[in-house]
Amino acid sequence: MFRPRFAHIQIALALALPLTACSGSGPAPAPKPATLDSPQIAAALKAVSGDEIKRHMSVLADDKLEGRGLGTEGYEGALRHVEQALTAIKLAPSGESGGFRQRVPLRNSVVVKEQSAMTVHGGAKKTTLVYNTDYMLGADPLREDVTVDDAPIAFVGYGVSAPGLGYDDYGSGIDVKGKVVAFLSGAPAKLPSNERAYYSSGAAKEAEAIKRGAIGTISFTSPDDPRFRWDVSVATGSQGSYAWVDAQGKPNRGDAQMRGSASLNHSGVQALFAGASKKPADVFAAAAQSTPQAFDLATRVSMKTHSTHKDVDSANVVAKLEGSDPVLKGEHVVYVAHVDHFGRGVAMNGDDIYNGAHDNASGVAILLEIARAYASLQERPRRSVLFLFVTAEERGLLGSDYFVQHPTVPAGSIVANLTEDMPFLFHPLLDIVPYGAQHSSLKDPVSRAAQHLGIGLADDPIPEQVLFIRSDHFSFVRQGIPSLFIKSGFKTGDARDGGAINAAYRRDVYHKPNDDMSQPFDFEAGAQHVRLNFLTGWLVAQETARPAWNSGDFFGQLFGTKAGGAR
Repeated sequence: MFRPRFAHIQIALALALPLTACSGSGPAPAPKPATLDSPQIAAALKAVSGDEIKRHMSVLADDKLEGRGLGTEGYEGALRHVEQALTAIKLAPSGESGGFRQRVPLRNSVVVKEQSAMTVHGGAKKTTLVYNTDYMLGADPLREDVTVDDAPIAFVGYGVSAPGLGYDDYGSGIDVKGKVVAFLSGAPAKLPSNERAYYSSGAAKEAEAIKRGAIGTISFTSPDDPRFRWDVSVATGSQGSYAWVDAQGKPNRGDAQMRGSASLNHSGVQALFAGASKKPADVFAAAAQSTPQAFDLATRVSMKTHSTHKDVDSANVVAKLEGSDPVLKGEHVVYVAHVDHFGRGVAMNGDDIYNGAHDNASGVAILLEIARAYASLQERPRRSVLFLFVTAEERGLLGSDYFVQHPTVPAGSIVANLTEDMPFLFHPLLDIVPYGAQHSSLKDPVSRAAQHLGIGLADDPIPEQVLFIRSDHFSFVRQGIPSLFIKSGFKTGDARDGGAINAAYRRDVYHKPNDDMSQPFDFEAGAQHVRLNFLTGWLVAQETARPAWNSGDFFGQLFGTKAGGAR
């Protein structure tokens, strides 16, 4: 989620007032600039309620919904709550067949650990690793059984090839064809925050390895990686992985060339590097200095993965506020929040319900309040606005990816996305980190909205968390759609350390059963998130020009040609 500096500056924008009728074939003219001080905007902002956010969160994170796991009655109950709230504010359904729902067919693949194994061979020594203690395997969505048989291993640093950004682990010319590549999680600290996030993704690393002929992957972390929580990985990994499937039953993930994928605990790394020319401590030190590295290991690896497959029906919910401009109403600003969490799973401290109060009952509640603010407007914005509540974000952004590849509105009509996910509600909202703003013209509306509310703008304080790839906005970015993911900064307005509060949540609560409503949430901070995101999207919906990627931008060049909008 995953760096140019932001300043507290006045952004002058010429924006159009909403009109109910016009003549001619183009968008309605804008006779005077729009203002965030208009009576209807002021009324919408005033009506935003922290109590409503608390009410929605309390329903969605209640034990009765059992963590909103995929394919469960709890998830269905959460969707019903969302649909009832949207119906109450009289927003139109924009799913399939005239309803709110968009069906998302999923495949759940689970490793059967008793029928799976991983061994590392070094000379005459053979080390059999212990599942869930030393390693875990990734389930194969294509086949029930895959095998890597005594394959050579190449260590490739972070597994990142980004020569355009001055970094390439494969730059030495190492040959990985027919080998298993081993790499560190994350990406070099020298890369800009959001580019670092992109190259840290497992999908990007696997694609690079496949392109170079590898047959498997092994990933592991450095000992000081703040994201490393093996207990959480074991707990959530026991539920397997998911993919969405197309009309022919083909999953959107998996490659026949790949014969195995493993994640190592620190105990497993030592066996991997037995007899190597460099010790693990040496490669960790080089990685910390953003030094590219690649060399063949002295060990070889065997992996046997047996997976079970099960079809799971799930759904997104889509609502729409139609725009007022006769032309621009055919374009859409899309807000998104994910409904799912991990359901019931491995018990921690006697609790097996992963309630997901902050992640992401908070985002769903905030989006419902944003929708209520739009529905209260007497004059609709010029563009149409979609409110999208998606499934399977926790399983790899699947619901949002399915939507952008099978949209319920015309392809190419989506001009921008704003994502609401775990915004951080543990202190007042005094400053924000608007992930994505530095890449497109969306910097202007979010800057103006923040200034109107007296909220500061900050750089990414935790680039190592690679937040730019970790929520649903990234599904839209991958389709070339400029996007924003607005998170709270670390200012608290008092003696509390916002960074320490954030770190404690990520270490002790995130993706665990104690992410429940007993936490000290600041619901007025949630209300400020509503106001900020509402104003930002409203400005985008008013402007005649589509949002555009900045000239020469990394993500605009990588993905921008996929969208119908300007680059």
